[in-house]
Amino acid sequence: MAKLPTSVDSIIEQYGPHKGYTPKEGFQGVHEPDKLVKTHCCFCGMQCGIQLKVKDNKVAGFEPWMEFPFNEGRLCPKGVQRYLQNNHPDRLLHPIRRVEGKGFEQTSWEEAMSKTVSEIQRIQNTHGRDAFAMLSGVSLTNEKSYMVGKFARVALKTANLDYNGRLCMVSAGAGNKKAFGLDRISNSWEDLKHAEVIIIAGTNVSETFPTLTHYIWQARDNGAKLIVVDPRVTPIARTADLHLPVRPGGDSALFGAMLKILVDNDWLDHDFIDNYTSGFQESIDAVKDYDLAWAEEKTGIPAAKIQQAAEWWGKAKTSFLLHARGIEHHSKGVDNVLSCINLVLATGRIGKPYCGYGTITGQGNGQGGREHGHKCDQLPGNRDITNPEHRKYIADVWGIDEKDMPGKGLSAYEIIEAIHRGEIKGLITICFNPLVSLPNNNFVREALEKLEYYVAIDFFLNETARHADLILPGSLHEEEEGTVTTAEGRVVKINQAITPPGEARKDSDILIELAQRLGAGDKFAYSKAEDVFNELRVASKGGTADYFGITYEKIEKNMGIFWPCPSEDHPGTPRLWEDKKFRTPDGKAHFNPVPYREPSEVVDKEYPVVMTTGRVVSQYLSGSQTRRIGKLVDQYPEPLLEIHPKLAYQYGIKDGDQVTVKTRRGEATFPAQLVETIREDTVFIPYHWGGKHSANQLTIGTLDPVSKIPEFKVCACQLIPTGKMASVKVKETAYQSF
Repeated sequence: MAKLPTSVDSIIEQYGPHKGYTPKEGFQGVHEPDKLVKTHCCFCGMQCGIQLKVKDNKVAGFEPWMEFPFNEGRLCPKGVQRYLQNNHPDRLLHPIRRVEGKGFEQTSWEEAMSKTVSEIQRIQNTHGRDAFAMLSGVSLTNEKSYMVGKFARVALKTANLDYNGRLCMVSAGAGNKKAFGLDRISNSWEDLKHAEVIIIAGTNVSETFPTLTHYIWQARDNGAKLIVVDPRVTPIARTADLHLPVRPGGDSALFGAMLKILVDNDWLDHDFIDNYTSGFQESIDAVKDYDLAWAEEKTGIPAAKIQQAAEWWGKAKTSFLLHARGIEHHSKGVDNVLSCINLVLATGRIGKPYCGYGTITGQGNGQGGREHGHKCDQLPGNRDITNPEHRKYIADVWGIDEKDMPGKGLSAYEIIEAIHRGEIKGLITICFNPLVSLPNNNFVREALEKLEYYVAIDFFLNETARHADLILPGSLHEEEEGTVTTAEGRVVKINQAITPPGEARKDSDILIELAQRLGAGDKFAYSKAEDVFNELRVASKGGTADYFGITYEKIEKNMGIFWPCPSEDHPGTPRLWEDKKFRTPDGKAHFNPVPYREPSEVVDKEYPVVMTTGRVVSQYLSGSQTRRIGKLVDQYPEPLLEIHPKLAYQYGIKDGDQVTVKTRRGEATFPAQLVETIREDTVFIPYHWGGKHSANQLTIGTLDPVSKIPEFKVCACQLIPTGKMASVKVKETAYQSF
């Protein structure tokens, strides 16, 4: 592996991203499609129902799916445009290989597969099994997620497998398992509509999960009070009864202070605490000194607002607490999650109608993808790879000896660090773009350049795959049958609408052939996706994520089934914990003490401004898909630096000025967008771009010690005005990530 085989300009000219639009006259067949296929959106964890119009094996458009119970036909801007990926000129249609000085050229599947297998074998024979790693994505179906986990352990025989959910849900997952013994939102969204008080912490719902806002509006119509915790006045925060503008890194101080107020005023459910929980005394001891003056200092929130939030929460009869990456993308992300759970447990409002708690899943299959085995520490059914009983059960399902199953491997960022150290020599990725999505990405680029062999499976050439030796063209969401699990725990069906174009193949077919060539073909004898799902059902049986009672027929008949579903005559479980029997060893819900600690990097004289990152409504994750859809690019073509006018005035920055943001990892320049909807000590940059437009050049690679999630949401920076205005030309091409 070396640096890019040719210039970025040359690669972009051939493989994009380019902006794709609907023709003015519409795609052929849009008015008279051959068929309408009921399926789901390929983007966020809401997994909205949609009907795709198909003509001549191409997606020509879409129709709302009014009957699907979650979104009832509603779609966000990304959902409305998602079908445009199918006819896109950037689509990879053939295997391509790296050619030094030229870029990439087409090769045959035989040469591609033979080369990949020989390189895997060479590296592993020379350096050991774990010297070849795999990184996967949770845009994949449950079936493919399960196959990836099995492929890495049975065919590739490496411990070093992880996934991009490591950048998303793992802090929530770890916190949920500590507190409840099970990792899932506690209720369906239906309960949200009837809650008296709703806390939304660290989630820009209106832009990142727009269809969920319908449920919040219904709750508001029913009289609910809405509390939003966010350093920015996001669109949902503008409508809130109470906005708590927390300083990035201060979340656990806020929730700890609220817990102390609950205790001081006896706004507690003593029956629930005494009979169904453990660890309460230790948890309140941890916050006994968190008075309002201290909390205001640590959080930057006026004391009166903290008091009001605690009072509304404490006195409510029903409530719902939701959070997402804003409190989870921290080196203390698990602590933040646990401090939220402590508020829920203290008031006993869980396992009851209209009383819920949970995480809003960010990625398309962020829930199901973290349940069935492509995490470094996990086996199907959310089993623990270090647990001998769990290992034995899955080894029997897979037909292997438990001694031959690798142990716990490295997490995603740790894999990059190991590549950088020279310990990992080879890599295979599928639907993962770490060069954009991981922190401190100049370090990530250096690691990629040290690999001896890198193969990527994807349908577009993303920024990371530009460094690959070989790219295998895989499948879009609508090109393969399977299931995904929504943010509310509902398992839904992805119906295949079309077949992959050109020589592109289904992802599962690629994995099956690689397994065969690696000598494990008998363990991957699947003829269709349903075969994989039926094996997954058995593998999950008895685990905390139990899908055994779910079948394709049952899903389609009911428009989804909530897990756990332990038997075929079981209806599924929309609301957890009604029996007050938790999945912890003692059967109780666990309070966890959360002593406050600072972020890994705090402001000082040299780096005096807090920087945070997040999403915008028209873009998704690393932008590999959405930066190719013309209308979405036109809506937000380049990352902007959100800065409060008072902070901008201190630096002489005007709206539209180019400002260089410098951290201890690097520097990048962005146009300033002056807004009054952000804290005066904080700047915000969206992270959907790569190259010189990447916010993740600046973020820090410090990991949560439990979840191993990076600290994307807070670091210290300098602001350096350039004295120049943003160029229109740069704006028009920024989406390409030079």
